[in-house]
Amino acid sequence: MRVYELDRMSLEDETRLLQRAETRINELMAQVEPVVEEVRSKGDRALLEYTRKFDGVEMKGDQLKVADEEFKLAHDSLDPSLTEAIALSYRNIKKYHQMQMPVQTWYAEISPGITAGEKTTPVTSVGLYVPRGKGSFPSVTLMLGVPAMVAGVEEIVICTPPGPDREVDAASLVAADMCGIRDVYRVGGAQAMAALAYGTETIPRVQQILGPGSGYVSAAKRLLYGQVDVGLPAGPSDSIILADESASPGIVAADLLIEAEHGPDSCALLVTDSRELAEKVKKILPGLIDDLPQPRKDYCRQVFQGYGGIVLTRSVEESAEFVNRFAPEHLELLVHDPFVTLNLIKNAGEVLLGHYTPISLSNYSMGPNAILPTGGFARSYSAVSIMDFLKRTTIAHADARGFAELSKAVIALAEYEGFPAHARAIEEREKEQGESR
Repeated sequence: MRVYELDRMSLEDETRLLQRAETRINELMAQVEPVVEEVRSKGDRALLEYTRKFDGVEMKGDQLKVADEEFKLAHDSLDPSLTEAIALSYRNIKKYHQMQMPVQTWYAEISPGITAGEKTTPVTSVGLYVPRGKGSFPSVTLMLGVPAMVAGVEEIVICTPPGPDREVDAASLVAADMCGIRDVYRVGGAQAMAALAYGTETIPRVQQILGPGSGYVSAAKRLLYGQVDVGLPAGPSDSIILADESASPGIVAADLLIEAEHGPDSCALLVTDSRELAEKVKKILPGLIDDLPQPRKDYCRQVFQGYGGIVLTRSVEESAEFVNRFAPEHLELLVHDPFVTLNLIKNAGEVLLGHYTPISLSNYSMGPNAILPTGGFARSYSAVSIMDFLKRTTIAHADARGFAELSKAVIALAEYEGFPAHARAIEEREKEQGESR
């Protein structure tokens, strides 16, 4: 396991940690560009070819969409305790996102005779991506489907990779059904992104794509930016546990593995000013990794040989400064007073406070959205929320009094900027006002 002392860390090491798996994005974009172009030009035929090539699954065109009877089979196949766990998470996630809903329309007087405001309406159509390559993710289905449903999006479709026998994960289908989503397509990867962006004979073109995925999915989104709204960057997972001497070494070590087990391109860091804590965690971690089943065991080993490790600092304040430069997807504060340390944090997808709030609790069932910006994009992006599925339209109204109050200023600005038609539109109204008096 790599251990870095922040005040002695080389620029090369810090740059590598800050960039993590994003360093490969340009290489991956070159690899997925032909896939995107093939789907754009060949539609379903390309989807079937790439599903056979990348997923090892043979399908016909009429099998791309999940049939209605598959939802019933999914419900019947799940253990009732798992169905109830999904339902509990659904309720909490729904309640949280309902609280985010803004006022649909508002107006305010800006100055005498001038009224302005906004009208909020949902995006018309959205494609949600639920990955499957390194696991099954009904939680992702809920985190995307619930806010889209609460926002009132008319057309919601899901793309998710098929299993070896063409099956779609049963728990994900149950979660989709709870959200009222029945348009689910068994296609994944860059080809799914292209299908949602351009549309095919079977999959409808959408206005927006949201959802986490592999580096290939992230690369395809970058290529499709401008063709479709690709939402926040949500690629390989990354997390920081910011801890001080008060933290339990066993808890810290266990929590480091939460995001590490997602895959070998994940990043998991302990950032601490306690050398004693760092040494204890370093001793505990190998045993915890050895207890994991495959392939999670190998994923975690690769993470701590790559983008994972321990960063030693001289104070909690210095730890927070590093966190703000890193801008993690997930941040746990396992410190003496997490609410005080929270004031030092500026850049993080989510901040989880204290001993009883591990990332796994938030990933599944607390209510806040767990689809978060990765790769340092928490510096400028936020978690998926109700606002991702809504758009705001500006509304403004001027009466005669308000028009008269602003007309001279608008003419002066229009003439200065060289837009005579702007000024003329004001002058014609002034002329009409004068003639009517």
